[in-house]
Amino acid sequence: MRELSRALDISVLLAKPETFEQAISSGHEFDLVVLDLAGVAPELLSRVDTYVTDNSGIPRLLVLDEEQLGSLRMPVQGRSDFVLANGCEGEYEVRMSQLLWPGEETVPSDFVTIDNMTINLATYQVTIDGEPVDLTLMEYSLLSFLATHPSRAYSREALLHRVWGFEYCGGTRTVDVHIRRVRSKVGPQIASHIVTVRGVGYLFKL
Repeated sequence: MRELSRALDISVLLAKPETFEQAISSGHEFDLVVLDLAGVAPELLSRVDTYVTDNSGIPRLLVLDEEQLGSLRMPVQGRSDFVLANGCEGEYEVRMSQLLWPGEETVPSDFVTIDNMTINLATYQVTIDGEPVDLTLMEYSLLSFLATHPSRAYSREALLHRVWGFEYCGGTRTVDVHIRRVRSKVGPQIASHIVTVRGVGYLFKL
């Protein structure tokens, strides 16, 4: 949030469940509520709903882990969106911008273009020569992370942490499997940017 506050030129007030009441009674007027759903009690969710409703339907961005997607129920009232907890900073920036400034959703920063590939961070879509590429969520997340963090080698362990968001029980081989699948789907031109760094991991070369 501190990094995003500088990128978006906004002020951020961080609050924990036990300090939520203090935050909303601080006298500040909020334009967006970002709520991390990890371990949030139903009582707090209800309190957030009440606060949002009582204040003209403040937009909400819900942050959740991938395993929570199946049980996700988006709020019926007001504008809301969600983002995975292990999403890159660029994705958070796009999602927050959409909610803060509706009508200006598609901005240049939504897109990462490299050679014949375009990644739309706002819609989680990848195209090659204008044609959509059928990627799984984790394949997309891995590709978008590497492409938005170029020219730096990441170990398999670091990629598991940054992309999967946890220590994957199957071990680091899953990174190699996903890299292989991504390379095969994006074609040789983009695959050549995804470089194997011997003894380290992978690097996206521009």
